[in-house]
Amino acid sequence: MAADERLRRTMMFVPGNNPGLIKDAGIFGVDSIMFDLEDAVNMNEKDSARYLVYEALQTFDYGNAELVVRINGLDTPFYENDIKAMVKAGIDVIRLPKTESADMVHELENLVEAAEKEFGREVGSTHLMAAIESAMGVVNAYEIASASDRMIGIALSAEDYTTDMKTHRYPDGRELSYARNAILHAARAAKIAAFDTVFTNLDDEEGFIRETEYIHQLGFDGKSLINPRQIAPVNKVYQPTQKEIVNAQNVMAAIEEAKRKGSGVIAMNGQMVDRPVVLRAERVMMLAKANNLIDAEGNYIEE
Repeated sequence: MAADERLRRTMMFVPGNNPGLIKDAGIFGVDSIMFDLEDAVNMNEKDSARYLVYEALQTFDYGNAELVVRINGLDTPFYENDIKAMVKAGIDVIRLPKTESADMVHELENLVEAAEKEFGREVGSTHLMAAIESAMGVVNAYEIASASDRMIGIALSAEDYTTDMKTHRYPDGRELSYARNAILHAARAAKIAAFDTVFTNLDDEEGFIRETEYIHQLGFDGKSLINPRQIAPVNKVYQPTQKEIVNAQNVMAAIEEAKRKGSGVIAMNGQMVDRPVVLRAERVMMLAKANNLIDAEGNYIEE
């Protein structure tokens, strides 16, 4: 299985009980908008939040953003109603909180398929992702990541995870080192996306940038966010350099040259270009385009 090819640098939480933020979520340029029906919503507002998000999905244009909803867990009375309403609304991705096993993914998948059939949605059109929030979830990360063809990604949720590990968040993030690497490797093995946890201290911009640089270096696709102010710094960290863009342009030119010659071998500077190099170049060009660093023809735009 493989996640569909799109950028997922930023996934911003939007509380499902906040009408103003729900309405404006599409103006910030975030890659993925995640409407939260779980932790951000009080127990007595669960039904009204679900209705609010459902109506918003029918009403507002969120542009090219991927639309995700974090539903309530399967151990709650809201679980099945959340699934039905969000499938009916045509949500892109359902995020399952506190995922600890492949069986939990299978149960969700079965209910999603039933809802697609009930509401006339194309079977398979609703994708899934899982939040890993415990030691058990981390240990089972690969079986979770590979549990369904609908899976587009798995995400670390650090607050519950550190509580489960009998520790707490530290500025250097060393308490998350194993979980980050386990989740990232599971995602890569399953060929889906990996998302890092939120950074909650909005006053510590340096710390946020430092953590984003670290998870980018590890290889995460992107980071979960809690505020629109965090979008631009993440995009800047993920922005390719001019050297990377020029190299990617050369690779793409070599591909076009091979096509013109009808050759199955791609060569650049006298050396064969293999598939990993091509995939890396394609991602660099996607990032360059998203950051407005190249024009419509793919040429680098000088600052």
